[in-house]
Amino acid sequence: MCSKSVRARWASAEPGGVRLIPDGASEEWRRVPASSSDAVRVAFAGISRPTERLHTASTCPRAPSAALTSCPEDARMPQTTTDQHAGELPDPSTREAGGIVPVLAFAGITVAVMQTLLVPVIKDLPVLLRTSPSDATWVMTATLLAGAVSTPIMGRLGDLFGKRRMLLASLAVMVVGSLICGFTDDLVIMIVGRALQGFAMGAIPLGIGIMRDELPRERLGSAMALMSSSIGVGGGLALPAAALVAQNADWHALFFGAAGLGVVSILLTVRYVPESSVRAHGTFDWLGAIGLSAGLVALLLPITKGSDWGWGSPTTLGLFGLAVAILLLWGVMELRSAAPLVDLRTTARREVLLTNLASIMVGVAFYAISLVLPQLLQLPAATGYGLGQSMVVAGLCVAPLGLTMMFTAPVYARISARRGPKVSLMLGLLIIGIGYGAGLGLMNAAWQTIVISVVVGAGIGLAYSSLPALIIGAVDPSETGAANGLNTLMRSIGTSVSSAVIGMVLAHTSIRTGGVAVPSMDGFRISFLIATGAVIGGLVLAAFLPSQRSAPGRKSPAGEAEESPRPTLVAGSGGFRGRVVDPDGTPIARANVTLIDPRGRQAGRTTADEDGHYALLPPSGGAYVLAGTATGHTPTALPVEYPGGGVPVDVDLVLAQGARERRTTVAS
Repeated sequence: MCSKSVRARWASAEPGGVRLIPDGASEEWRRVPASSSDAVRVAFAGISRPTERLHTASTCPRAPSAALTSCPEDARMPQTTTDQHAGELPDPSTREAGGIVPVLAFAGITVAVMQTLLVPVIKDLPVLLRTSPSDATWVMTATLLAGAVSTPIMGRLGDLFGKRRMLLASLAVMVVGSLICGFTDDLVIMIVGRALQGFAMGAIPLGIGIMRDELPRERLGSAMALMSSSIGVGGGLALPAAALVAQNADWHALFFGAAGLGVVSILLTVRYVPESSVRAHGTFDWLGAIGLSAGLVALLLPITKGSDWGWGSPTTLGLFGLAVAILLLWGVMELRSAAPLVDLRTTARREVLLTNLASIMVGVAFYAISLVLPQLLQLPAATGYGLGQSMVVAGLCVAPLGLTMMFTAPVYARISARRGPKVSLMLGLLIIGIGYGAGLGLMNAAWQTIVISVVVGAGIGLAYSSLPALIIGAVDPSETGAANGLNTLMRSIGTSVSSAVIGMVLAHTSIRTGGVAVPSMDGFRISFLIATGAVIGGLVLAAFLPSQRSAPGRKSPAGEAEESPRPTLVAGSGGFRGRVVDPDGTPIARANVTLIDPRGRQAGRTTADEDGHYALLPPSGGAYVLAGTATGHTPTALPVEYPGGGVPVDVDLVLAQGARERRTTVAS
């Protein structure tokens, strides 16, 4: 890596508030206004096309003097806020960021509700829809298939055209689907509406992507943890609520309630969630989307319907073979595509591949408890092991699963900050294993099922919270939506496999009571053992993940505390990094660092740590302005250029206090 130093002297402010900045390698000077926004304008004055090198604008004489002219008006960028003080850039952490996290989490919970909305009435669907039991299951299968297909597709569309825009589209489709279901008793129309409801599952990876683009670094961990866990929180909380509605009102009220939640989520998103400025380059891969959709349908359809069709039937085996053929052809096509739907080369990286495989295992473990405990609680006491509880009580006993997942988000943030997401994933899997192990002997009372729900929920919350951090730590910001969409798909595949395998186990171990086949206690315990096996598999996979960061403040062998670790860029990528200091070299803690593209849009932002270190990954190579602000210091803005290709670029920002003369050194 080549390095150079550009020494820039800022003169004392003149009566008109004028400062002098260098104009490129020629070391010539320009006379500019003192406000930080004008510093940004001048920094971009030399950028007329993204491909041009920086510092090529028309220059002023080499020696600074009062005769110098100010920067031209066409080089100026518009103000981003109307209430900022003179000489200050807007603080990104105060831009209504407080509303982003709860609104996006609410959206995630809303769409997750669609997965378990009909669980309390699933046994009554054949009567309600006047169809056979096997055909009635399509009402559940349609939602699952639509959700699996939509997550990677909507993630990619969000990367290309705006994550907020695609989030609103997903929620709108869900509302339409809910209203369709609310006004029909016809099986085919109901299946169509349920498929539209499942389409909204893409909202979860889109929300994670928005959080990465919009939130400061110190808030990102707990926010992504909450968003990732929302898929379990919504599913867990929906069970008792849906049971209460179904038990006391017409079952169509479930769909109208879902539509109401969707409308509220849309309004909150419009009000509080900004559109991300990070965009991927290229076009949408329509052929790749069709191929992936066909492959997923061919794969998941026999998984969900295999117990009805027979696992050895020609239909089941034929669809599995078709899925393999389609997905192999799709993979070859994606590798040859200039703008693929899913970047398979990125997906094949060790950290991404192992994280996605571990996600399948977590999905298997999560769904097992959702299938076993409600049935155990509602079985009549006459069986000798059933707990004889009502539908509502059964839902309330399982609800702590979702609540615990929600409350573990801040715990995850602390663990991950100290030890990294790999450790928090492994810890979560261990807790899940402990919960299922204890559950083998804790199935004799309702309170015992609550204990199991709390323990397993805590583990799943930690594990689910770790997954997006591991993915984001390994992909470019412009691929965040697609990568998290694929990871969400892996979790859905895990839940589908869990549903099929455990359903088969419970069916084959059932016993007859009063002439009716019911699941046996042996079947419940085998299901818990299967979940434990999935946990062990997840632990093995997680053990081979690379560690993304080490604990701060480690001791050296000599017993002396090592220097706090410098913030590192995400695995496999380069970017800007450095320190924010004052003219004496003293680090400025918690300074805000913002990256601005040539259009004046924010391309990234972060907050320096206690030692002044920061790291920012640009969405792509090209020209940018790097701006730094801190309380009590004069803001600064420097033109920088990122070559791309995973090359780190070192840039130190010097913020002066008041109008003192200062010297700035930039190493790149």
